Amino acid sequence: MSSTGTHEPPGVTLPAWLAGPETVRGLSQDALAGLAERIRQFLIDKVCSTGGHLGPNLGVIELTLALHRVFDSPRDVLLFDTGHQAYVHKILTGRQDDFDTLRQSGGLSGYPSRAESGHDVIENSHASTSLSYADGLAKAFAVRQEHDRRVVAIVGDGALTGGMCWEALNNIGGAPDRPVIIVLNDNGRSYSPTVGGVSAHLGELAGLAGSPRTHLRSYTYDTDRSLFESLGLSYLGPFDGHDTLAMERALRRAAALRHPVVVHMVTTKGRGYQPAEDDEEDCLHTVSVVDPQTGRPRSASKPTWTSVFGHEIGEIGAERDDVVCITAAMPHPTGLTTFAARFPDRVFDVGIAEQHAVTSAAGLATGGLHPVVALYSTFLSRAFDQVLMDVALHRLPVTFVLDRAGVTGPDGPSHHGMWDSSILPVVPGLRLAAPRDPSRLRELLREAIDVTDGPTVLRYPKATAGADIAAVYRVGECDILRESTEGEVMLVAVGPLAEPCLSAADELAGDGVPVTVVDPRWIAPVSPDLVSLARDHRLVLAVEDTTATGALGARLGQALTASGSSTRAATFALPPRFLPHASRNQILQAHGLDAAGIATTVLKRLGREWQTTIEPTEEVPT
Repeated sequence: MSSTGTHEPPGVTLPAWLAGPETVRGLSQDALAGLAERIRQFLIDKVCSTGGHLGPNLGVIELTLALHRVFDSPRDVLLFDTGHQAYVHKILTGRQDDFDTLRQSGGLSGYPSRAESGHDVIENSHASTSLSYADGLAKAFAVRQEHDRRVVAIVGDGALTGGMCWEALNNIGGAPDRPVIIVLNDNGRSYSPTVGGVSAHLGELAGLAGSPRTHLRSYTYDTDRSLFESLGLSYLGPFDGHDTLAMERALRRAAALRHPVVVHMVTTKGRGYQPAEDDEEDCLHTVSVVDPQTGRPRSASKPTWTSVFGHEIGEIGAERDDVVCITAAMPHPTGLTTFAARFPDRVFDVGIAEQHAVTSAAGLATGGLHPVVALYSTFLSRAFDQVLMDVALHRLPVTFVLDRAGVTGPDGPSHHGMWDSSILPVVPGLRLAAPRDPSRLRELLREAIDVTDGPTVLRYPKATAGADIAAVYRVGECDILRESTEGEVMLVAVGPLAEPCLSAADELAGDGVPVTVVDPRWIAPVSPDLVSLARDHRLVLAVEDTTATGALGARLGQALTASGSSTRAATFALPPRFLPHASRNQILQAHGLDAAGIATTVLKRLGREWQTTIEPTEEVPT
């Protein structure tokens, strides 16, 4: 296809002979170019239909072809960092027929998956990890005397802004006898344009500082001026990452060196698909179901939790000039676009560096500001030590806003935000909130930013924000959403699970079971008001979109026991294991976290039979 954005009609297929890496090694350059174009059309067709990471994969088609023509996977180990740029690798390793199921329940994963193929050695969607894997694998091969195996790490989409990469480079560069080939896929972007001194250095190496990444110098850069060379690695490049022949020559040269080397490839994210190439905000980095002609969603978008946060933080910024925002390479996905446009000097994108983001926020707070750190829930776990020792120990007022909390859906186990509300409550002085609706998000965000003596956290899912749910009244910090005076059952509805809890209460009322529904609003630490409300009921069930271990139900049960109450308290949450990809609703329903499943669980706890044919598809967690 051309770069005009046009492509073949839906139903683009790949040749049947494309059954594995060996099938592309004997192709002529003309045949390779034709295959690359066909793969590009195939990806646009499939990913626009299913959703997934589009821009990153369109940019690595020629690069991945070159890798599989030079190296013998899986004997030679290819490690993709981050894993969302591995779609072409999946195609070339025999999984092309599975793309209709991409990121769907039981279907093809959007990241490398060891269960899918022996060509996927690691499962990763957290960036900046591949060089450490590569260092360890190279050491293992040396110890095992497997000197004929090569380790190739493909680093791209801003991964070099992450600190782990530089910790690994420090070790790799100091071991000249362990050859690791680092393929630097330099497209100048992570989600947004890559930031910082490393990005500027790469631009200088490519001769592209201050200009579009479209014109490459035709000679190898003076390695004496390369930062990589200073660390003990050889440096080759820059090379045109869309010239398969040039890349093959560079990769063969790198392999022949037999010591650590960086091969610098300059690529264009979204290559060959004009909507993606022109995408300044990187909305086409990952897409839902979109129109392939325009790259726009097929259906009208509804307000999301992210958009509600984005609007409110902008309003708060206008009212308080001490509020600043920090993000780790994701200003648009975390909802900071409006804030950044209104207050460009008060938003800081630190790159894919969550640990640095948190401690930098601690510095901002020490300097008299109130930082709001906007991250995906799954990525905050990378900076737990910094939350604990750099923020909480100093009782600093830093607010963490965790997008994609709980079940995220099609991105799978490494992206589910299942851990934050079980891990963070152990941090002394930290307060954690879970809004049930848009109004509570706005309310709790303002309450969090008003806290001056320690960290606060706000968590919400990747989902459409539903309608507001009014409270009957408030007791301290807790909202009573439905009241029963009979003291039978109390559902503690955490965040957006308030809606299915209320529906479950309606179903249970029809079975003669009176139910009180309470939204604690702040779920850590356990509120004395919540304990007092729970003491008045026979059974209390905390319903949560998190892993059961360490969840609110367990902590509430401990508090009730300590108070001398005989109330039975239980956690109804997700099992403590990695969950596969599927839609958010499918996963919640599979684990009984919908209205029918909640009602069933309550009746089982009460020892009654549930008169319905609806049953959870998984065993109810205890």
